[in-house]
Amino acid sequence: MTSRPGARLKGARRVIQYRMTQQEPHRGRDETAEEQADRKWGELIQEVRVAQTGVQILFAFLLTVVFQQKYADLGTTDRTIHLVTVVLGAFTTGALIGPVSLHRLVSGHRVKPQAVRLASALTFVGLVLLLLTMTSALLLILRVATHNAYVPYLVSGVVAWYLLCWYGLPLWARRRNTGPTAEDG
Repeated sequence: MTSRPGARLKGARRVIQYRMTQQEPHRGRDETAEEQADRKWGELIQEVRVAQTGVQILFAFLLTVVFQQKYADLGTTDRTIHLVTVVLGAFTTGALIGPVSLHRLVSGHRVKPQAVRLASALTFVGLVLLLLTMTSALLLILRVATHNAYVPYLVSGVVAWYLLCWYGLPLWARRRNTGPTAEDG
């Protein structure tokens, strides 16, 4: 009894497919720890550049507000909100510029994996502070512009949107698309 070549080929494909499904799927990249640190550093710096630009523009705006004639007309509450917003903006700027300084000071000392982890933590803190700064700035601007009671509700809606975009969707995507041992990212 002779079998046809096509049938043997199909059988071999089934065996290969079966064996491939029985193995642990390959996750991540084939890269050394140093290559991974270099890649992660490059990705992190690109992310920080985007956030830094927005923070610096917002912070510059906040610093100029006190030099406007209308600032003298602000009530105590609005002046307090402005002061808190400026301080939050300063902290945000420090946290988001921190990774650049960190890189400059440790570059060449063979600590890039540790520097990437620290810079990533600084960036995360910077994003949380940015959320607070943007919330405070929005509250101040809407209070001064409208003097309406709906401002806290509008600001709460915007904050919910920020939380969804900045944290909710990324965490959902991470949970949905990675396993418990995934280390890349």
